[in-house]
Amino acid sequence: MARAAPAQGRVAAALLHRYRALQIELRGRPRLRNILLAALVSLLIVPLHGRAGIRIVEARVFDILTMIAPPQPDQPGAVIVAIDEPSFAELSERWPWSRATHARLVQSLKQAGAKVIGLDIIFSEPSGEAADAALAAALAPGMVLAADREVIAMDHGTQVSLVEPLPAFTKNGAETGVTSVDLDSDGVLRRMPRIEGSFAAALLGQIGDPVPAAPERALIQYLGGPRTYPTVSYYQALDPGAFLPPGLLKDKVVLVGFNLKAAPTAASGANDAFSTPYTMKTGTLTSGVEIHATLLDNLRHGLWIRPAPLSAIATVVLLCSLIGCGTGSAAITWRTGVIAAASIIAIAAGSWLLLRYGRIWLPPVTPTLAAFMGFGARFGIDYARERRLRAAVSQAFSRYVTPDLVEELARNPDSLKLGGERREISVLFCDVRGFTSLSERLKDDPIRLTSIINRLLDALSEQVLEARGTIDKYMGDCVMAFWNAPLPDPNHASAAITAALRMSQAVERLNAELQMEEPGLPPLAVGVGVNTGMCVVGNIGSRWRYDYSVLGDAVNLASRLEGVTKDYAVPVVIGDGTARAIEDAFFVFELDRIAVRGRTEATPIFTVLGEASLRNTPEGQALLSAQARLRPALAQGDTMSSLAELDVVASAWPSLTEYTAKMRGAVTARVEPI
Repeated sequence: MARAAPAQGRVAAALLHRYRALQIELRGRPRLRNILLAALVSLLIVPLHGRAGIRIVEARVFDILTMIAPPQPDQPGAVIVAIDEPSFAELSERWPWSRATHARLVQSLKQAGAKVIGLDIIFSEPSGEAADAALAAALAPGMVLAADREVIAMDHGTQVSLVEPLPAFTKNGAETGVTSVDLDSDGVLRRMPRIEGSFAAALLGQIGDPVPAAPERALIQYLGGPRTYPTVSYYQALDPGAFLPPGLLKDKVVLVGFNLKAAPTAASGANDAFSTPYTMKTGTLTSGVEIHATLLDNLRHGLWIRPAPLSAIATVVLLCSLIGCGTGSAAITWRTGVIAAASIIAIAAGSWLLLRYGRIWLPPVTPTLAAFMGFGARFGIDYARERRLRAAVSQAFSRYVTPDLVEELARNPDSLKLGGERREISVLFCDVRGFTSLSERLKDDPIRLTSIINRLLDALSEQVLEARGTIDKYMGDCVMAFWNAPLPDPNHASAAITAALRMSQAVERLNAELQMEEPGLPPLAVGVGVNTGMCVVGNIGSRWRYDYSVLGDAVNLASRLEGVTKDYAVPVVIGDGTARAIEDAFFVFELDRIAVRGRTEATPIFTVLGEASLRNTPEGQALLSAQARLRPALAQGDTMSSLAELDVVASAWPSLTEYTAKMRGAVTARVEPI
């Protein structure tokens, strides 16, 4: 049998070497790569903070988070006296009401024990002299009147004017406070007004508490939607003894202002009512007087929310980018979705905790965007890497394993253990019989000879690939293959036997074709040896030349079994390990026990007669009975009994006639079989 250099095996090994180098190249220094990628993502994301589209989204997210379990002071900061529909009905007056009526209200509130009174009504124009005098006489220290800052855009610039109450109303000690507020671009009131000179600051000053220095553009912490604060109607406050519980207004801050009992809708355009974060929840506006009560509580209890500086946002964006870049994967699975959802929840939860307990607003939008952009960038890189790895694996194995296995390897390149590992392997050696005679016949036609041997190797290789085996190498007219590597196969022994049986059938078909093409050509045959055992599988060789192959005693025995097929006149000889592994699927017959170098005991060898169902036929049962008697007879050197049982074997299974003839010759010559 010719043993040519395994050129194809070296090609496969070279491709595997390229795969390994590519794997190292692409996976090397991942930490530095992720850091650089995260830095790039951060440079792209941070400038988006504050842009129009992102700003609106961040504002909406703020609205949602600020409504989750808002902090609540022990006592509401103010009681609202509402100028509402019932009051219009009871007073039977058209607006504006007489200032004498407002004077009566102030007197009633003082008599009820109100500590501070705030009138969210602008008295900037004179009315009736007697009514103005009555109101001026009622106003005193501990009271705050509303002023307004008007901004008028003109062609040559912007004019800002302050509309204040008449001097007569403040001469007795009443304070003024600006009630103007600044709305965000989407029309929602979220920002604290300027503290200096504001209505809420003036109220806090009248209470006697220090006015804190809230940061510029601080955000308002709303405590609820419309009518969160205790509210009574204007007409009820005119006669608290008749309409209100005793002590309701005692030592309280009382704010008087427009407050419809049925809160106006966002589309109604009612005066002195504003959209707040709760508008998206309730669909209604909050009256200005309640806004000032909220601002008062924000100042009094330090509830306002400080926007995080850009440096802090940039730091969090970088951190989220690192997280995103570190969780990228080329394979999108349900775990990827869980990680993505958990990331959104974690970032939003962290932002809420910082808002709720740290009173700092760090918008989660840009960090979330950074995490997902980092994940997307990492996914893109990993996907490109996996594509290259799959291409390398496919190139390395496409000529040596079935396309289905190539696809599995491409999907999971890490299943390759290229460094070598111990694994149970089924090894097959197949050698061509009659090739020498064929070579002699076609010695003057090398092209024809090459064509026939290529057709033969194609037919044999096809059986290996269809059985999901791996072709190790071609050695002249010999094929070596193995199963259970590079991908695991729990039925590797049965797959190897299936390939071995089909090889004999493939050669028979090829012989028929060749006889039709050229009658008289010497027929070809194959001898197949299969063994199963623990082997080392991986790159085997030197640093200059190596093969992806298997190494071990089981391989040596498989080669030895292939060699003895001609001595026992059977096409397939298998080892004990393979026989035990396939006994439930195939009908095996013990041929003999042979001495193997390195072992002290003789090793049983078997052949495969067909499917396991043949074992239960009358012929199969007769063969097994004869085998049970033949083994002891051979072991004891009982020539007569051995020859008799060999006759039974040949009679029960005619395909073993040549085997029994060789065994008879060995027995009669008193020579141990090879």
